[in-house]
Amino acid sequence: MTTKQQPASIGQKIGYVRVSSVDQNDARQLDGLELDKIFTDKASGKDVHRPQLQAMLSHVREGDHVYVHSMDRLSRSLKDLQEVVESLTARGVAVEFCKENLRFERPGSSGNSHTAAYSKLLMQMLGAVGEFERALIRERQREGIAIAKSKGVYKGRKPVLDEASAIKLREMAHNGMPKTDIAQALGISRASVYQYLKSM
Repeated sequence: MTTKQQPASIGQKIGYVRVSSVDQNDARQLDGLELDKIFTDKASGKDVHRPQLQAMLSHVREGDHVYVHSMDRLSRSLKDLQEVVESLTARGVAVEFCKENLRFERPGSSGNSHTAAYSKLLMQMLGAVGEFERALIRERQREGIAIAKSKGVYKGRKPVLDEASAIKLREMAHNGMPKTDIAQALGISRASVYQYLKSM
C-alpha cells in the first residue's frame, strides 16, 4: 500500500482495514491501492465500537472515497453494515468493497439508479448469507459440544500451560513479578495469567 498527495478538492482516498487480532497480517487487504490515509483496527467486527472505524467516520468529508477489502472487514452485522454505508453515502462519501466489487454512492451521484439499487440488494444478500453461515458454525459447535458431553469425552479447552509451567507462573506472581512480564516469559496472554492466578 502506498500513499500520495491529492488536491483537497478532489477528495481523499481513504482505506479502512480490520483484522480480528494483533497476530493477523493486515498488509495485503488493500495492497496495490494508492491511498491518502489508512485506518486500521485490530479488533472483532461484532459491532462498530472500534476506535479506528470511528476515527475514519469522523475524518471523511464529502467527495472522499472509502476503500474496504470486503464487507465483513467493515462489519459482521448486516444491520451495522447497512447503517455505516448509508451514513457515509448520505454525506457524499463513496464506499467501495474491493473483494465483492461493489461501490456505493449518494443516490443520484452516479447517474444510474438501477446500478445503485442492484448494489444495495447484493450487499443485503451477501451480508445475510454471511450472518447465516456464522450462525450455522455456532450451532454446529454447540451441537458438537453437546454430543461430546453426552459421551463423556468433552474435556473443554486445553490448558494453556502444563502443570510445571502453571506452578512456575504462581511462583513468579508470588515473588512480585509484573503480570505483563510473566505473560511474556511464559508466552501466554495477560488474561491467561490472571485466569491461572484466579484459580489458585
